[in-house]
Amino acid sequence: MYIPAHFNMKDETFAFDIIKEHSFATLISQHNGMPFATHLPLILNKGHSSLYGHFARPNPQWKEIKNQTVLAIFHGPHCYISPSWYETKKAVPTWNYVTVHVYGEVELVEDEDELMSSLQDMVLKYEASDSSYRLQDIDAEFLTGMNKGIQGFKININKIEGKAKLSQNHPLQRQELIINQLEQSSNTDEQQISLLMKANLKKDR
Repeated sequence: MYIPAHFNMKDETFAFDIIKEHSFATLISQHNGMPFATHLPLILNKGHSSLYGHFARPNPQWKEIKNQTVLAIFHGPHCYISPSWYETKKAVPTWNYVTVHVYGEVELVEDEDELMSSLQDMVLKYEASDSSYRLQDIDAEFLTGMNKGIQGFKININKIEGKAKLSQNHPLQRQELIINQLEQSSNTDEQQISLLMKANLKKDR
């Protein structure tokens, strides 16, 4: 990923937070000699060394993916930045965003217990805290049948890149004007970008 020095995400903890909070990823590998992508949730393990996920078995991507070095892209908040917010004659529109790229080798999960553990972690992550739904309460025979329709895998992480493009290359006053405009928006992404920009400014002071 092209990362100018201004936008390099040096804080590994922040990168892991983006992975956890925006865990619906784009997974890219090679299939039949061409790039192939699947959009799916990936769960980071407790040691931050692996990502777990699963394919639908009819998806051909998993059939060649074993031992490949793949790329998982996690898209954080992003939004349009208008030059009208600070000047109009010597500026052009741009886009602020946060993203994390994870590279690693794929290992297919064949062990039933390991697969079930990863599925339970996924359900626990996405179910509401007051939800009564638990994977272990599902009819065992039904669950076994459903599991035959998926292929579990894990990505053993060997490289993480993060990019936080938050107007750091602009003067302080301009950054503050952008934040002021973003705060007036009711959109979640604009609100999140404004918070990240404010956090950056606090670090620089």
